[in-house]
Amino acid sequence: MCDADFKKRMDTGTWSHRDGRPFSREEQDVVFTTTLVELEEVEEQLIRYRAYVQTKADAPDALNSFLAPFWDQLREKTLGNAVTLMTKDEVAEFNRLLAAVDEPIRPFTPYAF
Repeated sequence: MCDADFKKRMDTGTWSHRDGRPFSREEQDVVFTTTLVELEEVEEQLIRYRAYVQTKADAPDALNSFLAPFWDQLREKTLGNAVTLMTKDEVAEFNRLLAAVDEPIRPFTPYAF
């Protein structure tokens, strides 16, 4: 369900995966036995995943905005010098943003989000 495109393919008469592969007969059977609660859960997971992807996409700009006030205070602008000006909470936020910029986007996995 999480990999479904939910657009019925005219050439096969079935739904397809996001990569274009048509659903197998078994996959179609699963879709037709899915409950409303299960569909709502899939939707919630996909919403969380899209928010995660958007956060990752926004991370470089967020990191630059976060660092701007520290850069303004420094003659020699290095990350090490900027960190010396930060509080414990600011260092934690810096590390979170840096990890968001550095780590690749994880592929969607059901129940991971």
